[in-house]
Amino acid sequence: MLGWFCIRFYPMAEILARARSFLSFVDASPSPFHAVNEARTRLLAAGFQELKERDPWAPKPSGKYFFTRNQSTLIAFAVGGRYAPGNGFSIIGAHTDSPCLRVKPSSALTKAGYLAVGVETYGGGLWHTWFDRDLTVAGRVIVKDAAGLLSNKLVHVKSPILRIPNLAIHLTPAEERGAFKFNKETELVPILATALKGALEAPVPGDGGKHHPALVALLARELKCEAADIRDFELCVADLQPGAIGGIAEEFIFSPRLDNLHSSYCSLEGLIEAPELDADENIRVVALFDHEEVGSESAQGAGSALIDYVLHRIAAPAGAAADAFERAMAKSMLVSADMAHGVHPNYSEKHEGQHRPSLHGGPVIKFNCNQRYATNAVTASILREAALLAQVPLQDFVVRNDSPCGSTIGPILSAGLGLRTVDIGCAQLSMHSIREMCGTTSVSQAIDLFKAFFANFVAIDKRVSID
Repeated sequence: MLGWFCIRFYPMAEILARARSFLSFVDASPSPFHAVNEARTRLLAAGFQELKERDPWAPKPSGKYFFTRNQSTLIAFAVGGRYAPGNGFSIIGAHTDSPCLRVKPSSALTKAGYLAVGVETYGGGLWHTWFDRDLTVAGRVIVKDAAGLLSNKLVHVKSPILRIPNLAIHLTPAEERGAFKFNKETELVPILATALKGALEAPVPGDGGKHHPALVALLARELKCEAADIRDFELCVADLQPGAIGGIAEEFIFSPRLDNLHSSYCSLEGLIEAPELDADENIRVVALFDHEEVGSESAQGAGSALIDYVLHRIAAPAGAAADAFERAMAKSMLVSADMAHGVHPNYSEKHEGQHRPSLHGGPVIKFNCNQRYATNAVTASILREAALLAQVPLQDFVVRNDSPCGSTIGPILSAGLGLRTVDIGCAQLSMHSIREMCGTTSVSQAIDLFKAFFANFVAIDKRVSID
């Protein structure tokens, strides 16, 4: 009932408009590099100024800024008009990566008269969902020009160049049919072409046969460069089918990469749309990290020193008091936003009986006493106060005792910074499938919750008496 209660606050036209805007973001973001590029475009259009890590920074009250690292992580921040060193940060964190297949450094395979592309499994995907899909590649390519300069170019092939075909039922033993067993190294391999067609392609100079010439030639055509100028690339295999609004009442979103581009998009929109920046005492931050799906331990992951030194750089400029950063942390809070498990109608017993989030019931606060999530009673209460102001319903989730529990960047950042944290996410089905599912309402609910958090956290926190 909470979901339908919330729909009464939102005209259906607004729900669908926001859902379609989100889908345009997802469709333009088949890789973390594209997601960051799309976020960059939206921030620039909203008046944010791009910074470079190598340059000096001089952020000013009411100023809006962002920077990128590795083209796969982005941190944006808006300085409150009443900010002074020692004031806090209102932070929302999410991630840009999703489980997928990634092209190997040497990918050229020939199998039974076919050209195939060797891939690695990135993260914990539901890999059986990748069979019999129209697949393509997207990512970044390093190109060397005539002057010897190395540049980074994005590529997204808009045609179905790859496919992983299933084995016919007549050739599959009954046991394998029932369990859908397959070997990820030898049987989860996309087909590119027949060997006969591939033999017509000229080899790429300097490539050493690492990749099929047909694939490299295609990348060169997409980038309008010579194949020999391509020095290296990082390519994700992606589903070519765009996201869609579905269900008889247009209440569902069917899309790849909901986990976690949904949270990335909504946090960005919340930062862009949040009112009363001139009156805010805090700095509002959105941090979108790469590599969450594989543990966050990279130079651009949440487990790195990146967020620590960036917040130091902002909170303690030259001339600030020596303890400005430490005082800021005590006045700060992180909302770790990552998608949540909605109750599945065909497997409802997999959820704990009192914690079964619905797709329209509002963002989900995640709890785990073993600290797989960083929520506690204080941070949950602060978020509930923001949700009341936004008129957005909330749900609770805790995993069953006989079930494993996922985790997020929340505990990593909470422990690394000593930062109050609440873990939340909108409910979805089919998490880590090539095609996932959530409710259209969830986009509006998340954006409005994040706007309320940014606009009201300082006032709410002043009413909290703990330490």
